[in-house]
Amino acid sequence: MTRLTPQLLIQKPELCPDAERLLALPEKVVQFGTGVLLRGLPDYFINKANQQGIFNGRIVVVKSTDRGGVDAFADQSNLYTQCIRGIEEGAPVEEDIINTSVSRTLSARTEWPAILECARNADIQIIISNTTEVGIQLTDDDLLASPPASFPGKLAAFLWERFNAFAGSPESGMVIVPTELVPDNGPKLREIVLEQARRHALGEAFTTWVVEHNQFCSSLVDRIVPGQPDEATLAELTEKLGYQDDLLIMSEVYRLWAIEGDEKVRAVLSFAEADKGIIIEPNIDLYRELKLRLLNGTHTLCVGLCYLAGLETVRESMETAETERFITELMMDELAPAIPYEVDLDRARQFGKDVLDRFRNPFIRHQLIDITVQYTAKMRMRNIPTLLNHYRQQSEVPVRIAQGFAAYLLFMKAVEAVDGKYYGLRNGVKYPIRCDSADYFHNMWQQYGADRARLVEVVLSDTQLWESDLTALRGFKEAVTENLQVLEAQGARVLLTAEVAS
Repeated sequence: MTRLTPQLLIQKPELCPDAERLLALPEKVVQFGTGVLLRGLPDYFINKANQQGIFNGRIVVVKSTDRGGVDAFADQSNLYTQCIRGIEEGAPVEEDIINTSVSRTLSARTEWPAILECARNADIQIIISNTTEVGIQLTDDDLLASPPASFPGKLAAFLWERFNAFAGSPESGMVIVPTELVPDNGPKLREIVLEQARRHALGEAFTTWVVEHNQFCSSLVDRIVPGQPDEATLAELTEKLGYQDDLLIMSEVYRLWAIEGDEKVRAVLSFAEADKGIIIEPNIDLYRELKLRLLNGTHTLCVGLCYLAGLETVRESMETAETERFITELMMDELAPAIPYEVDLDRARQFGKDVLDRFRNPFIRHQLIDITVQYTAKMRMRNIPTLLNHYRQQSEVPVRIAQGFAAYLLFMKAVEAVDGKYYGLRNGVKYPIRCDSADYFHNMWQQYGADRARLVEVVLSDTQLWESDLTALRGFKEAVTENLQVLEAQGARVLLTAEVAS
């Protein structure tokens, strides 16, 4: 079958009206990350704006890691199909969009000079990133390396190149919008860039330019984008579309990109005019807290338990009575009342009801195993503040949080380590543990696995891991230990049907 290419769009204009104009638009954005979330949300908005003649700019995508290749992007000239499925305002939505917004995909490892060349392009005024929660961290980096190892190091080197190319002119400043799910991701990224500048003695003039003429905007992205569907669904879609697309992704209808910024930011991010799902406001904390604690926090606390119960997707978890009950009670009874932010409980629970409906979307197969990527960082960022706030409000043990945490500990138990990669075991089948803390937990289980109570105590008391001593929370250590023992002895299904560790 014919592959999705620019030639196909020219031959069949009905697939993408105005394709020639769209494919000739200038580059205006550099994006660090090739993940499906970026392609399904920010790139979706930019493509939509281009189609409406509003933004009229394309994206240079930087592949920041060594995992995988860029062959599919190259083979299809960075074109991809986004299949949107779900319910909006009570009506079913089924829309297939060919996204033409990406102009190039460059490998940071092998094409760093070409990426720095983008810094010298005056048309490029926007940087977007999504490098997961562990991406925005200060490391001992080398800005002269090709490339620097960390994302903030790459960004600092990029901005240094731009500063020199334009002699530090005010108009050469950029709007930088990180989408990593980290509180205050904009200011945090800026401070790391400034610290890298200090360590590398880049000078006061550069520091002043970064602070005064570059906007680091905190932002929040919210859309379930599980990526490529299963083989049967993909085959069905391929037949319907009439072409092969190795980059095809699925997404739900709901979309939100909340960006903290002023009118200057709004002017640069002119694509925001294209869709009501983009919000630019001076403060986005409420949006961030609701999404972080209720959608993402629920995902993180339920994923281990649902996966160990033998389920594969979020949708299956909502279609199974025991896990549906667990997810609902966790979100509505424990997480919503304990959000560490001043928010009306009725509003929080209404948001939660909307999230539960999104989890039930019959068109989306969101794989549980994908949610476990960087499991520990997600648990720390999304759920520990809520857990601590729960205990500020009351002394009663949060039963569902304790169960979810116990399942997380068991999921992180590796039975095999090969070349730095770790694997757990579910029903006799190995699964990947794709978390930067996998080695830590491998050591914990080897050292303390014979004594579950001691294992739980050591992990919960690790203040480097959680930034708090969780054994100080009344009854939590005991509840997690008891749940872990039930999980290992009797399995997740028994734990979900029995009231334990209350």
